[in-house]
Amino acid sequence: MPILSQGTCAVYEEPLGPEGVRIRTRPRTDPGGGQVSVAIKACSLNHLDIWVSRGAQRGRPPRVICADGAGEVELSETPLWKSGDRVVLYPVAACWGCDQCRAGQQVFCRGFGILGEHTDGTACELIHVPMENVFPVPDGISFEEAAAIPLTFLTAWRMLVTRARLLRGETLLVVGAGAGVGLAAVAIGRHLGARVLVTSRSPEKRSRALILGVNAALDSGRFSAQVKDATDGRGADVVFEHVGEATIDESLKSLGTGGRLVVCGATSGRTGCIDLPRLFFRQQTVYGSTMGNGTEFADVLEAVGEGMRPQVDRVFELGDIQAALRYLESGSQFGKVVLRVAE
Repeated sequence: MPILSQGTCAVYEEPLGPEGVRIRTRPRTDPGGGQVSVAIKACSLNHLDIWVSRGAQRGRPPRVICADGAGEVELSETPLWKSGDRVVLYPVAACWGCDQCRAGQQVFCRGFGILGEHTDGTACELIHVPMENVFPVPDGISFEEAAAIPLTFLTAWRMLVTRARLLRGETLLVVGAGAGVGLAAVAIGRHLGARVLVTSRSPEKRSRALILGVNAALDSGRFSAQVKDATDGRGADVVFEHVGEATIDESLKSLGTGGRLVVCGATSGRTGCIDLPRLFFRQQTVYGSTMGNGTEFADVLEAVGEGMRPQVDRVFELGDIQAALRYLESGSQFGKVVLRVAE
């Protein structure tokens, strides 16, 4: 059954940027077999939504945007959920029937996709999703906080825990810490007991990162030398990279011997030069990573239940979607930009 967004929705209609995303009303239907109907209370934006709005992704209009959402179960075709249950959505679209899905490896499913890009998304009043996409909201977490978790925390968790295998006491460098995925990496690194360093061009964002408890906040210009100074010349054990071409060389220079660089994005450009002798003489490793599976999402929510928290920067009403997208595109945010759909 397809994922269906209904009621009042934020719909990408034309590749014009924020102005091409408009509020529209879609008819309501009942969920199909094995689906759960969730009344969305809050959803959140990612840079993916900016790219979708500009026609830079595979999603074709009309398409309801947003991968992240939280709300209450309205109707369920499975006894696992009942009306009124507080839930948050796993942001991955998968077929749920192939060998990879049955093995819990949704990221390798041929039908792998992201809500709001490859399917309709969560910027809506009501959404029908497969029961496998539905998870309980941890106790003590608001809908706005829950909606700030899925895509960035799932991505950062797989990068740091599954791929780079960050250990307690190691030094983690997070490049570009003001973005949602960067701040998710900071929260996960601190949760795991790592020593966390961050970079940012903004003095204000560096100050805010220090308030969150990072060990050092470094200017983005030639930061590898600052990393060496902050680690007594050893360099970082793990570098979390999502900026791409503009920072990849400095990120690799920041790694210590035996260090691991893990990358999930390339917002500043798709290519970059690697000094191969430095890589192999220092026994370093580069990992690619994207998204995460359902087990990793459950692990994220368990960590949230233990006290790990997202950083919500600002909350907009769903009807102010264009202003919210413009704000995100400005790069001013420190954390997640959330849309309130209903009280």
